Amino acid sequence: MHPDHTAPTSTPPPAPSRGGRRLRSIAVTLALGAAMFAAGAVMLTPDGTTAPRPAGHGQSAGPPRGPIEALQARVARLPKDPGGWAALGMAYVQQARTTADPASYDRAEKALRTSLSVQSEDNTDAETAMGALAAARHDFPAALHWARKATTSGPYSSSAHGVLADAYTQLGRYGEADEAVQKMVDLRPDAASLARASYSFELKGDTDRARALMRRSLAAAATPAETAFAHTVLASLDLQDADPRAALAETRTGLTAAPDDPALLETRARAHLALGDTTRAVADYRAAVAIAPLPHHLLGLGELEQSLGNGKQAEESYALLRAQDRIREAAGDPADTDAILFEADHGNPRRAVALAEQTLRSRPFVAVHDAYAWALHRAGRDAEALAQADEALALGTRSALFHYHRAAIHQAFGDPGAARRDLTEALREPGFHPLHADAARDLLQRIDTTP
Repeated sequence: MHPDHTAPTSTPPPAPSRGGRRLRSIAVTLALGAAMFAAGAVMLTPDGTTAPRPAGHGQSAGPPRGPIEALQARVARLPKDPGGWAALGMAYVQQARTTADPASYDRAEKALRTSLSVQSEDNTDAETAMGALAAARHDFPAALHWARKATTSGPYSSSAHGVLADAYTQLGRYGEADEAVQKMVDLRPDAASLARASYSFELKGDTDRARALMRRSLAAAATPAETAFAHTVLASLDLQDADPRAALAETRTGLTAAPDDPALLETRARAHLALGDTTRAVADYRAAVAIAPLPHHLLGLGELEQSLGNGKQAEESYALLRAQDRIREAAGDPADTDAILFEADHGNPRRAVALAEQTLRSRPFVAVHDAYAWALHRAGRDAEALAQADEALALGTRSALFHYHRAAIHQAFGDPGAARRDLTEALREPGFHPLHADAARDLLQRIDTTP
C-alpha cells in the first residue's frame, strides 16, 4: 500500500512491510528529491504491514556514499548552513531505511538537531525531516508533531504536507490524511503527491483509481528512485488483481533501469511465487536481502524456505529477525507488523499480543489491527480477534492476508460461511503467502467437503 518524504522537489510514499506490502513501511518511501531522502507514505505489503518504504513499500538502495560525503563536505565548509545540515539528516534517514542500519538514524537526528540549533524558527526543511525521521522510527505521534510544525512554518511545502499525510495515515486518521494528500497534490502534482493519492485509493480497495494515479506518478517521475517505486507499486497492484504475469513484466521493466532495487526484487520474487516458480522466487528474495536485510525481506525469504522444507535456511533468516527484534526492544521502539506476525507464527503468540497492544497505542493503522487480530487468534482469543480483523478491513482494503486471517478466525468461531467468503477473496491473489496460501486452500476444501 502498498502501503512510506529539503529543499523538497518530489517524494513517493513509504514502502510496504510484509503486511499488505505497499500498506506495509503501505511502506513506503517517497524520495525527497534534492535532499535525497525517502520516507512517508507506506506500501501495503502482503501481510498488511508497512515497511519504511513505503515507506516503504519501493525504495532504491538509498543515497550512495558520494552524495552523503558531498553533504558532509558542505557542512564542514559551511557549519552555519541549516539547509545543508537538514539535507544531510535526510540523506542519513534514507540510508537507514534502505540498509536497516539503525546507527544512521542517530546520525540523522544529530544532523537535524544541528540544523535546528543553527535556525530554530521557520526551519521547514529540518522540521519536515524530523517528521520523516520519527515516521521511519515508527513514532507517529512525534511525526505528526513535526509535520504540523513544518506545515505551519512552510504552508506551501508539498513535502511537509506529505509527511503530515503519512503521520495521519499511520495514526488511523484517514480523513485528515486525505485532506493532507489533496493539499500536497494542489501544491505540487508531482510523482510524490500522485503516489500518495494512489495509496489513499489503494487503502480503500479502489485499485483501478490507485493504478491510474500511479501511472501518472510514473510519468512524472524525475529520479530513478521515483521510477523504481512506481514500478514496484504497479506490480503490487497487479498481484492484488490476480495478474502475476503483468506484475512480473512490470518488475522486469523497473529492474532494467534499477537492477539493484531491493523492493523491485522482492516484488518480483512474489510474482514468481504466484506463478509457481519457487527457484526464481528464492533467488530474488536472497538478492533483496543481500542488498537490504529489512524485516519483511527476511520474513518473506524465511517463510518461503520453510514452505520448501529448507528448515536450516529458514532458520538463518529467522535468527536474523530475532536479532533485529532484540535491537528494537533494547531501543524501546514499538514493534512493526512483521515482528508481531513473526512472533505469532514462529514464536510465542502471547508475546505477539503484548507487542501488538504496545504498537496499537501509538499506531492504530489497519495493518496493526490485522497483526493484532492474528496474534489474538493464535493465542486463542477469537472474540477479540474478530473485532480487530473487522477493523483491519473496515476501509475496504484488498489484502489477501487480511482476509485469510479473518477467515481463520471465522472458522474458529464455527462460521464456515463467513470463512468461505473471506477465503475466496484471499485466494483471488495466487501465492499471496508462502505458508498461508496453502493453508487457505486446504481450509476452503474442508469447508466445501463438509456436510
